Amino acid sequence: MSSAINFTAVAVKLAQSTLDKNCFEQLLTVLETVIASDASALLELQGEQLKPLAIKGLMPDSLGRRFKLSEHPRLEAICNTQQPLQFAHDCPLPDPYDGLLLAKTGDIPVHACLGLPLFYQQQLLGVITFDSLNANAFNAISAQTLSTLQTLCSAHFKTALQLAHYKLHAQHSSALVQELNREALTRDGGEIIGQSSAIQALKNDIKLVAASNFSVLILGETGVGKELVARNIHLHSKRSEQPLIHLNCASLAENLAESEFFGHAKGAFTGADHARQGKFQLAHGGTLFLDEIGELPLVLQSKLLRVLQSGEIQTVGEDEVKYVDVRVIAATNRNLKKEVAEGRFRADLYHRLSVYPLTVAPLRQRENDVVLLAGFFVEQTARKLAIKQLKLSVDAQLLLTQYQWPGNVRELEHVISRAALKAKQSQWQQAIITIKPEHCELNLSPSNTTQLSLPASTTNTTTGSSTNIAEQNLSLKQATDTFTHHLISQQLEQHNYNWASAARTLKVDRANLVRLAKRLGISVKKSL
Repeated sequence: MSSAINFTAVAVKLAQSTLDKNCFEQLLTVLETVIASDASALLELQGEQLKPLAIKGLMPDSLGRRFKLSEHPRLEAICNTQQPLQFAHDCPLPDPYDGLLLAKTGDIPVHACLGLPLFYQQQLLGVITFDSLNANAFNAISAQTLSTLQTLCSAHFKTALQLAHYKLHAQHSSALVQELNREALTRDGGEIIGQSSAIQALKNDIKLVAASNFSVLILGETGVGKELVARNIHLHSKRSEQPLIHLNCASLAENLAESEFFGHAKGAFTGADHARQGKFQLAHGGTLFLDEIGELPLVLQSKLLRVLQSGEIQTVGEDEVKYVDVRVIAATNRNLKKEVAEGRFRADLYHRLSVYPLTVAPLRQRENDVVLLAGFFVEQTARKLAIKQLKLSVDAQLLLTQYQWPGNVRELEHVISRAALKAKQSQWQQAIITIKPEHCELNLSPSNTTQLSLPASTTNTTTGSSTNIAEQNLSLKQATDTFTHHLISQQLEQHNYNWASAARTLKVDRANLVRLAKRLGISVKKSL
């Protein structure tokens, strides 16, 4: 029997099947050409039980079974031997596959059973079993043939298990990287908070440009949240499952900037003890966010332009040109048009970066977003400081809306954090901690000045009383508007130009009062 088997051909087939996604099934298929049977199974040893990895000729539910060795003496006997084991057709030990064969209907017992234990360096990996309804099916197979097959199958099974492990590990690592990447992108919620018209327009622009691969230039003052905008563009793009790599151009040392961008080879310069990938290689397939792009040295601007034009990069210390697929999002608080005009920034790079420019409005231009953002930061700070309930008093909210916020959202976050800490210290015994104006340290006077802007046509009339108004030759509507103008102006002055306080005194809704004042030409201008 053994002379009729071409073991070289069997070994080649097994080797070819190793990389097959169904390599375990392929192992049984190859063995079918050597050992004829009604059913076969490949089982992996997991602790004190055997788990089927592939089956042929058995009921489909067999794959879901787990065979405890202590409950299946035949399988236990195979595991306890070093050599192939064939059971006599009249062996009294119960067969684990009785009634599970597809060859016949009904609960027909298995008549012949053969087992090959699979070892690697004396460690049992699993077993292969063959079953037949023919009691003499395996009698003609020599011990030498079975021993050779056992050796070949053991080596194949070890390799297949290792490849499956590496594949699973790679999938796990990839999933972990994606999860960590997504967690980083969505930290602090990842949401752009605000309902102002400026923010709504920004959100619409983000969704529009995110679907493309255009380079984006994010403009805005310090602290407005340019990085958050970049994260949202990436999250809504087709590259969202790929990395978003951040690089602050302002922190780059000029002599190491090229290495940061494009990586370096071992020995490329003093201190380069090992090869290192640059940010472009790390961002391959994803997005590279270049913060403070206005600080980038001119010498590096030309090399960045080359990447944007052709996707080509050259690692420091290597001659080979590599290609990367990276979307670039840049941000700056500088006026790049002015920088270009004064020769500090390349015009061609500016136009490459600003395919789709986005401007993030400063906080002072975002209407009532201050209160929404304050609530967001209050909730965040409460978690950080382990405060069960933290809130802003009405007066504190009013104070926040009156301030000009030169440091924008970042300054608001820091003010809330400090204020919460001070409130916690002064109210540690209370169940609800309340942030009050004195905790915020935002003194609007005298450092902040507030002026009432009145239309010229009413300047003389608003200082008078209702009697003065009656003496003027005015229509009923003109007189009503003039009196209303005078009353609102008076209440604003009395309440230190606080709209909410004035509205409470006049017993009207704050928003309605602001709209009415705007129609009458009254506006409050605040400056720091």
